[in-house]
Amino acid sequence: MSDYDRIARAMTYIVEHATDQPSLETVAAHVNLSPYHFQRQFSRLAGISPKRFLQTVTLERGKYLLRQRRSLLDVSLDLGLSGSSRLHDHFVQLEAVTPGEFRSGGEQLCIRYGVHDSPLGQLFVAATPRGVCRMAFVDHEPESQLLSRLQKDWPKSAIIEDVTATQHVIESFFRQAPAPSNLPLSLHVSGTNFQLAVWRALLNIPYGELASYGQLAASIGAPKSARSVGSAIGANPVALLIPCHRVIQQSGALGGYRWGESRKAVVQAWEIVQNLQEADTVTT
Repeated sequence: MSDYDRIARAMTYIVEHATDQPSLETVAAHVNLSPYHFQRQFSRLAGISPKRFLQTVTLERGKYLLRQRRSLLDVSLDLGLSGSSRLHDHFVQLEAVTPGEFRSGGEQLCIRYGVHDSPLGQLFVAATPRGVCRMAFVDHEPESQLLSRLQKDWPKSAIIEDVTATQHVIESFFRQAPAPSNLPLSLHVSGTNFQLAVWRALLNIPYGELASYGQLAASIGAPKSARSVGSAIGANPVALLIPCHRVIQQSGALGGYRWGESRKAVVQAWEIVQNLQEADTVTT
């Protein structure tokens, strides 16, 4: 098990057992580390202590939900005003597959892919010359299955393993390094007009914020289509970069997630942590 795998497992354990307030020793034992080494490893790779992460899971999301009475449009107006992390919404741009590209099945197109460790778990990333076309958690869907699905969607393309070509996507999202030339990350995805509208609306939910399915439906001018919005979210081909994890039920319940509800809660908590850390940095 890699260091990143251990931390991803630890985050999931903390989220699933938050109501029990697990001790450092308990979580460390779950990933087969001593408390001392677990504390150091978690802090180094997650960028926050295990205790602070647990506090975030149990407190910050609840505080957020209590103050959420704004529309998605109002939330979006905050973009860029509260710190650089909010710039995520301008950091990703979405391009749709053209009808010609769809008909050709990716003929003469080269797709490069790689599997990468991250603080949230191993990620499969695939990209065309125009942008990222697939991103998914490998522990939820095996690499072989992801490759088969990619080949089915792009039957005439050349699919090549090239970890170096996709490494910058991981580094950019997790802020280990800026995107090349500081340009936005591009997405190159295929979907119906409705799906594309929903995915673009997801990009307008600021980093670390949440919105309900109803708010998202209203934001695209279809206030009575929350269920259809949910289906479009479930079809999202690019985890994290198209932030479907930021959508919850009106009641505050997590709602479904293609890669599992526990992981959805982990990703939400991780983003909130990044915002809190940035706020601490600004104030100090």
